[in-house]
Amino acid sequence: LEFRRVLFRSDLIMNNVLLPLYDIDGSITDADSVTYINERHSVIHLPATDNICALGSMPYHIFPSLYEATSPISMRASGIQTLQDNPYLDLRGQGVLVGVIDTGIDYTHPAFRNPDNSTRLVSIWDQTEQSGSPPKDFTFGTEYKAETINKALSSETPESVVPISDSGGHGTSVASIIAGSPSITANFSGVVPKAELVIVKLKEAKRNIKNIFCVPNDVICYMESDIMLGVSYVYSVAQSLQRPVVICIALGSSQGGHDGHGALSSYLDSLSQLPWTGVSISAGNEGIAGRHYFGTAGTAPFQDDVELLAGAGDTEFALEIWSSYSRLSIEILAPNHESTQQIFPSILDCRRLQFIFHECVIWINNIIFEQETGDQLILIRFKKMLPGIWTIRIRNLENEAFSFHAWLPAGSMLTNNTYFLKSDPDTTITSPGNSYHSLTVTAYDQRVGKIIQASGRGYTRNGHIKPDLAAPGYRVPCALPQNRYGNTTGSGAASAFAAGAIAMILEWSVARGNYTSITGNDINRLLTRGARHNQDIFYPNNVWGFGELEVNKVFEQLAMF
Repeated sequence: LEFRRVLFRSDLIMNNVLLPLYDIDGSITDADSVTYINERHSVIHLPATDNICALGSMPYHIFPSLYEATSPISMRASGIQTLQDNPYLDLRGQGVLVGVIDTGIDYTHPAFRNPDNSTRLVSIWDQTEQSGSPPKDFTFGTEYKAETINKALSSETPESVVPISDSGGHGTSVASIIAGSPSITANFSGVVPKAELVIVKLKEAKRNIKNIFCVPNDVICYMESDIMLGVSYVYSVAQSLQRPVVICIALGSSQGGHDGHGALSSYLDSLSQLPWTGVSISAGNEGIAGRHYFGTAGTAPFQDDVELLAGAGDTEFALEIWSSYSRLSIEILAPNHESTQQIFPSILDCRRLQFIFHECVIWINNIIFEQETGDQLILIRFKKMLPGIWTIRIRNLENEAFSFHAWLPAGSMLTNNTYFLKSDPDTTITSPGNSYHSLTVTAYDQRVGKIIQASGRGYTRNGHIKPDLAAPGYRVPCALPQNRYGNTTGSGAASAFAAGAIAMILEWSVARGNYTSITGNDINRLLTRGARHNQDIFYPNNVWGFGELEVNKVFEQLAMF
């Protein structure tokens, strides 16, 4: 009964000040209907709806964005081995917690055990399992602490005690890159193999939220609200143990304004400014996917035609258009030359448009004032998409020069057959990588010293410098489920590598008492100032950020004082 109650609810992200406005009949005053995240946001649990235009009667920003794993070395390439070879430093994460909010973990893997075979995990919150007790102050899932995990490890059937798995292996690989125990036979070690781990296994996004954003039901993705709750859980564990923590987010979404104002981005931003708390975020892998368009029009008639090629395999998806200083209308022309009327901006409206000569249905929200950013958002949602070249005509009603950005969904929400014909590889960092004070990490090929072309590029939509750093991201050794080892490529691997570097600095500064008031933002600035440069490249830039991760240089600079 409890599982069904959790499953058939809509989870919406609400500003705490506005909670009473949505409690018309007193239904959300029950503690099980509201889960507090932080001073700004809570998650409210309301009866589920499949009505696509619920996003229209209620504002865009309260619906959780949908995130996917960012696809998953040389230790010496980033100065890590040099530090660990120094007997006076030998920074391996002792006394530091590593928080991974992802697809789960194979906790039985040797990469997560001590030499005596006991677990290196402090706890796991499995959001998908409803049979046990949730963590304190949370309303769903099951928490497993180290004592229970060790009981499972000593059992002939561990899954009967702690029934958590990681079928895709992404969470296992990310956790192992940061903090996996060394294996001589596999020639493997995580960056900080003496750190301890706090793991959150995310539950998959609910079907009604997928439907509202026109995401196919077979796509594996995760809700922003659940990621925020996972971050809150990791932080609460660190607070209760009075330990420094680094949180790694190797997940990404192309939803939102790409300006750091989203709920998850702003939450991570605030945590990064607190003592003892570091945050490492993947820049995503959308750089050459053809899913970003930047449009401008400097002369009359002050309009721009966006050409979108829809592949035959992509029957439903959403597209977002963002603009800061204009008032835009939209008209859509199908491949068979049918067109919609001109749709003008409004505050809360959802227009459903059905074509006559084919089955495609379009919902358009032309939102003049999106509440989180104050900018205009045009949300277009397609179902039963007609393959071919679509034209999206954007007009500035102010009859003056203007610009705008458009993004298609990231990752596996689309095939490679759907893209903008005149795409732009810049401004492709996925959320929450646009968070101001968190460390956003892109991936480079450490063998040849070149950026991995798929990596997301900056800057943010409002011009802030992102990414911050490039870290090794090509065929990074990692643990895989079922006691296997392998390698992984992408900015998710790079963000994990950088999270290990943050843990090293937290060990030196907090656990060893050298600088006990250090914040995550302080660490980020140390890392960017110590970044390695190519003399032929000007830094910072929107591809490399401030340069390549080089932890040893941080301590060389500190030694000069």
